[in-house]
Amino acid sequence: MSGAVMSSPHGPRAGRVDWIMGQVLFALVPGILAMTWYFGWGLLINIVLAIVFALGAEAAVLRARGRAVLPTLKDYSAVVTAVLFAIAVPPTLPWWLTLIGVLFAIALVKQLYGGLGYNPFNPAMAGYVFLLISYPVEMTNWLAPRMLAEHTPSFLESLQLIFLGHLPQGLDWDVLSSATPLDEMRTLRARDLMIEEIRQSPLWGDFGGRGWEWVGNWFLLGGLYLLSRRVITWHIPISLMASLLVLAGLFWLFDPQAYPFPAFHLFSGGVILGAFFIATDPVTACTTRKGQLIFGALIGALVFFIRSWGGYPDAVAFAVLLLNIAAPTIDYYTQPRVFGHGRSHAKGPDGGAG
Repeated sequence: MSGAVMSSPHGPRAGRVDWIMGQVLFALVPGILAMTWYFGWGLLINIVLAIVFALGAEAAVLRARGRAVLPTLKDYSAVVTAVLFAIAVPPTLPWWLTLIGVLFAIALVKQLYGGLGYNPFNPAMAGYVFLLISYPVEMTNWLAPRMLAEHTPSFLESLQLIFLGHLPQGLDWDVLSSATPLDEMRTLRARDLMIEEIRQSPLWGDFGGRGWEWVGNWFLLGGLYLLSRRVITWHIPISLMASLLVLAGLFWLFDPQAYPFPAFHLFSGGVILGAFFIATDPVTACTTRKGQLIFGALIGALVFFIRSWGGYPDAVAFAVLLLNIAAPTIDYYTQPRVFGHGRSHAKGPDGGAG
């Protein structure tokens, strides 16, 4: 019998990148379906566009660097970046902005630093923030959720909006678009309206915005799936959400008419998506258990501070990117104690070291 003899173990490699990324994509499906139901076909069109652009950009950069293309594309990391980016942006974002954002995420943030495993920032969030700063009007043009919308664009109308910028006949953006719950809360609080007055709007559900809170629930289901499959650990998601809830709860107790109920922060934006799918990125997050708790808690704190007093309503992407910078330092100071470190050497019968 000829051929190479392989030594044990003979089982499949644990933690393969393609398996991990595949699990993440599977876990995103419930939230994607919920967003499509509430906000229309544009999300799915954006996802397809972002994936095509991401794979094309990664292949082009790898070829320019003289690297093998197919093995890298098959790890699905570019696909995950594309899907997370498409979820974060408005569902009718013009195609050319999706192209710019994905090129920035893949070519500059990921490949410029050496590819997967070397990028210091989460590529999807970096691409999102780049567009948000550069094109704030287009990046805040969200459709109204289905139950509040006078008209939800059909598949064909979504294609026309994304590729041609043509609105459905007889309609304008005032009919189609709606402020997000976080933006609405921020704007009305700036006018000194009390929380009780703000929540009289039909935009609001039990805790957050109507539609938005159910999207959060379905992303939570996907996050719990990742925990059950041990793709991620609980440290970052739980510390992030706990930190945010504790801070929001303290301010709410101090003045419930100036600060919304803590659950509002979980179910009105990207916190649940960020906690389970973005902050847990194994490349850009902390790796030590103690470091992950600190990392998540600081992200949660930054989200609350930026939402309450900063210039951007959601803040999850900014908080994640800022802590990506701090992750190596946090890891450095939270290394677990090496086994045997600090112990005095055992002494032999003669009094010397054994």
